[in-house]
Amino acid sequence: MAKEKVILAYSGGLDTTAIIPWLKENFDYEVICVCVDCGQAEELDGLEERAKFCGAEKLYILDVTDEFADEYIVPCVQAHAVYENKYLLGTSMARPLIAKKLVEIARKEGAAAICHGATGKGNDQIRFELGIKALAPDLKIIAAWRNDKWTMDSRESEIAYCKAHGIDLPFSADSSYSRDRNLWHISHEGLELEDPANEPNFDHLLVLGVTPQKAPEEGEYVTIAFEKGVPVSVNGEKMKVSDVIRKLNELGGKHGIGIVDIVENRVVGMKSRGVYETPGGTILYEAHQQLEELILDRETTKTKLDMGNLFAQIVYEGKWFTPLREAVQAFIESTQKYVTGEVKFKLYKGNIIKAGETSPYSLYNESIASFTTGELYNHKDAEGFINLFGLASKVRGMKHKELEGK
Repeated sequence: MAKEKVILAYSGGLDTTAIIPWLKENFDYEVICVCVDCGQAEELDGLEERAKFCGAEKLYILDVTDEFADEYIVPCVQAHAVYENKYLLGTSMARPLIAKKLVEIARKEGAAAICHGATGKGNDQIRFELGIKALAPDLKIIAAWRNDKWTMDSRESEIAYCKAHGIDLPFSADSSYSRDRNLWHISHEGLELEDPANEPNFDHLLVLGVTPQKAPEEGEYVTIAFEKGVPVSVNGEKMKVSDVIRKLNELGGKHGIGIVDIVENRVVGMKSRGVYETPGGTILYEAHQQLEELILDRETTKTKLDMGNLFAQIVYEGKWFTPLREAVQAFIESTQKYVTGEVKFKLYKGNIIKAGETSPYSLYNESIASFTTGELYNHKDAEGFINLFGLASKVRGMKHKELEGK
């Protein structure tokens, strides 16, 4: 009788390397590894040989970079979704797509379970599992770090476990930053960052760029064009969204853009400290928001700010595959119909400096906005408006004065 199959979310790192023999030993599964490439830029050569050497039957490497950019990043940019006013959701927005692909391969292989290596302290366990439950509620989920049969609690113990199973791989027991990288960003946790009192060792830490202090002394002008809220070109060169992000990552990293040091509130309740590099994303968010300043009316802008915060919360908490996310995204998309135009800015030592914006749908009217009196605006009209707008305040003031006189 054939063994049941388990799909393992596989990165090729130490955790998922140790999980392969652990699954075979404790569950007697046939292990199918799935590496979902969201633009990690990591070396994938030799990954299949490594997975099979550790006991996997096969490895799928799925390049989903364009799907990630078009269907997950773009909605977050359009929403201006920022968690706790700082985090641009780089890891959060990728996890539901990874969960979706794990389920697709599980169906293709007829697997009984999906396994992941996310720890019991983090957000990723929630994001993976909510996605799997929504898309494949019948599949069993194995969270190695929460399983009673998982006895490893350090890199040293994982390395020892692998060696005991005949797997001698070039993983160092030395501590290093815990990182997650994709097309959008790279995150850093661990080492000196575990104590919020410590300044980050940026010279040792940064991967995508430099600090503002080390950025060029000369600034650089950049122009981004949007069509219906989607970025379509950089400096006049048409390109797909994923290439826009790659180009902006290059420019932003060069000029020290998008480095954030944050103590955030995880979904599980604890606080965690991390440093995020999101150079291209920071530029794209700023450019999109600048363009919307010209186009969206006051009440839509006000409501969209609230919806953007809600969208960030939804994505951070792993609730992508929910009716609420679909509904909020539908509202956001409805606001993008006229978000078309160009934004120009200057990158200089960590700063994004406005240098002009244009749109055929701009609501800015110089005749109205100018200090010079124009035909469309009569200064005297403001008197009646203020009387009505301030009526409640005036009535309240009158009442207080009346009571004070008694």
